Amino acid sequence: MSQWNDFNDADAQHAGFELIPKGTVVPVRMTIKPGGHDDPEQGWTGGYATESFETGSVYLACEFVVTDGPYAKRKMWTNIGLHSRKGPTWGQMGRSFIRATLNSARHVHPQDNSPQASAARRIESFADLDGIEFIVRVDIEKDARGDDRNVVRMAVEPDHADYPAFMGSAAKPSGSGGQSGAPAQTAPSFRPAPTTTRPAPAGKPAWA
Repeated sequence: MSQWNDFNDADAQHAGFELIPKGTVVPVRMTIKPGGHDDPEQGWTGGYATESFETGSVYLACEFVVTDGPYAKRKMWTNIGLHSRKGPTWGQMGRSFIRATLNSARHVHPQDNSPQASAARRIESFADLDGIEFIVRVDIEKDARGDDRNVVRMAVEPDHADYPAFMGSAAKPSGSGGQSGAPAQTAPSFRPAPTTTRPAPAGKPAWA
């Protein structure tokens, strides 16, 4: 009998990858799954935003691929909040995350308020975030089925102790006042990694 008729001798399936430990710092490349929702008055153009049919919340559906180190090619999925009918909390958290993402990617210290730093925290559109490479701290949450999964909730900025290990001299301040040690528009040269697995169903916070 063919091996495609009798499966008694097939290997038992495995659960897959072990989770990346909570708190692990890794370099990632973030891409946005377009949701087709635009609101030019809010600056949401290009079809990048997604609107939930269930709650009316608006978010960026993001995929994070680890680009280097022992967890290279591993993937995580997290929504960046833009708007919730329940209040401003989710949108404020989304803005804070994007600010930290730009600081991380463009070597801008969070306390730096120079004109160069201010310019680095501006984007033309969400297209500027699609493919951006930066440093994150991995977290763990329950998915829609109650299983643990890795997520991204925090970008690691240049004032973090682990940042220089990934960014080298770019992480060092050039002078007083917390000014950034590299041109604000310079992005890190991490290697993008190919996609390998399918996402788990995404959960959503209570305020979304």
